[in-house]
Amino acid sequence: MYTIPGHHHISMITKNAKSNNHYYREVLGLRRVKLTVNQDDTSMYHLFYGDKTGSPGTELSFFEIPLVGRTHRGTNAITKIGLIVPSEESLVYWQQRLTSFGVEQSEITMYAGRPALLFEDSEGLRMALIASPNTKVAHWETYEGSPVPTEHQIQGMGTVEITVKNMHKLKATLSEIFGYSVATETATTTLMQSIDNELFGEIYIIEQDGISEKPGRGSIHHLAIRVKNEEELIYWNEQVKKRGFMSSGIVDRFYFKSLYFRESNGILFEIATDGPGFLIDGNIETLGEQLDLPDFLEPKRAEITAKLKPIE
Repeated sequence: MYTIPGHHHISMITKNAKSNNHYYREVLGLRRVKLTVNQDDTSMYHLFYGDKTGSPGTELSFFEIPLVGRTHRGTNAITKIGLIVPSEESLVYWQQRLTSFGVEQSEITMYAGRPALLFEDSEGLRMALIASPNTKVAHWETYEGSPVPTEHQIQGMGTVEITVKNMHKLKATLSEIFGYSVATETATTTLMQSIDNELFGEIYIIEQDGISEKPGRGSIHHLAIRVKNEEELIYWNEQVKKRGFMSSGIVDRFYFKSLYFRESNGILFEIATDGPGFLIDGNIETLGEQLDLPDFLEPKRAEITAKLKPIE
């Protein structure tokens, strides 16, 4: 039986790729591992940030939509991204670093049972830096070019918060299809893990009634969870359909293969393979420095680049 080893990536909406690029590289110290376009709308930048190679589980991805409005917050949405840091000392470092860039933040607090620092990016995307000294993120690679010292660098995605009207439906989907287990539970929250006691596959569900979120800049489009290869992806495609959900079918995204489905509250999930990865059309030294296009878009490079504003 196959299992889910954790998160693969998470995708958000940004209004301005240039300022987004500055924030995630210069403030958070991540590497831009891929500068490409949305394969479904090539007039739109698609930016990926992560560790040295953009390992699965470290990738934050953004679609640029220049005309997008603000997010109207509500329920039935992915509402916060946890990012793993190595220690509570790292949280102190990040307090000082975020303050130096004028980023408002909470005091060091507890979030989903662990010490954390809560903040928002320049477009209101809600995030939490979570200290986890006992977590060994084996798939994370140090990025020597980061402005953040190695001992405090972000080590990938941790707890992802999802707010829904019906917690039990989402809980059932995660447990009965994908084998997530319940770590802690209250009347209105459930903390679930794909790997016991590990943040990099953790989903924190909050039950909240009210109006559904209207997405905009700084909102989260979807969460992608990891599978090893296409064989496993085929298996999960069948499980999703057996549960009665509509599947997109398997889509070749060049850097990985994936499928999409919405669970009962309307949350969009992607299931994505680990490979082939971002080095398929790049090299380790210059990864993310130039516009990369999948082979099927390369013949349209001149047409595509004519519609894009330079980021740098």
